[in-house]
Amino acid sequence: MMAFAPPKTMDGPKLQTKMSTWTPLNHQLMNDKVFEERRALLGKWFDKWTDGQRRRILIDLLERCSLAQQKFCSKQLQDRVPVVALDFTTKLPRVLSLYIFSFLDPRSLCRCAQVSWHWKYLTELDQLWMLKCLRFGWYINFSPTPFEQGIWKKHYIEMVKELHVTRPKVSLSL
Repeated sequence: MMAFAPPKTMDGPKLQTKMSTWTPLNHQLMNDKVFEERRALLGKWFDKWTDGQRRRILIDLLERCSLAQQKFCSKQLQDRVPVVALDFTTKLPRVLSLYIFSFLDPRSLCRCAQVSWHWKYLTELDQLWMLKCLRFGWYINFSPTPFEQGIWKKHYIEMVKELHVTRPKVSLSL
């Protein structure tokens, strides 16, 4: 039996067909078979097309899709296409991201705060700055409220300003 010719004998009511192509509308088994044959044929054609032809047909198909179908395509692409740049801090638990940031010096933490809003949020958490202050024996003399953010970072900056650290003088003989 050919894919595009109606069957010679058919038990039951007469098959309904649409326009000039033989597409069974009321016989699910035949409809599934024709669909699979046409899908395989489309795949063979697609394999032989140039990149430009493939792109044109993909655009045509996407324009015909509903919003739900386009979202499905988007999800399929996200699963298949490797991510170029992935922010590890959004994938790891926050405690692990903070542990990684804890190895950075204050200057590097401030630079990291310029990467993204999420990094800024993480690098300004009191959990990071409190450890840096306590290493030097710098304590705050009050208990911050839960709504106060960045107290330890501010305290660290104030304490460093009080140190009056100057750069070593470079000798002119160099």
